Amino acid sequence: MNVLNLSPLFRTAIGFDRLARLADTANGAADTGYPPYNIERLGEDAYRLTMAVAGFGPEHIEITVKDNALIVAGKLADEAQQAEVLYRGIAGRAFERRFVLADHIVVDGADITNGLLHVALKRVVPEQLKPRRIAIGTASAQASAAQVSANRAPADQAIAA
Repeated sequence: MNVLNLSPLFRTAIGFDRLARLADTANGAADTGYPPYNIERLGEDAYRLTMAVAGFGPEHIEITVKDNALIVAGKLADEAQQAEVLYRGIAGRAFERRFVLADHIVVDGADITNGLLHVALKRVVPEQLKPRRIAIGTASAQASAAQVSANRAPADQAIAA
């Protein structure tokens, strides 16, 4: 059994408690493997989650986003069996899959086609968090601007009086 000890990291890091919770969750999660899924990167900021959900319709599946977690749950309605099932190879059991979303990842939409659930995801970074270019001025330009504003101050005071 491999144990990952992150305590040296958390002794000197502040504000990374979400990372610690994520590591604890990943370590203790029991993965049933049902339903199978793919995660694809479609572009710089676009992703797609595809899940094999044969037998489930849109009315049987619930997609929820809460606290940076995408939760996909499915439950078939209890319907009266019209025929006796001799062998059940197509699973129809209830499921719940959880996916941790990175910051600024939002669900863009979802659809079901041919027994595959496609969930579109995209990264939407707010403008204030995007990199911006800062213009570099010279000391002489700043000094002349300060001198102009200093010359205006006595004139503005004389007008106010």
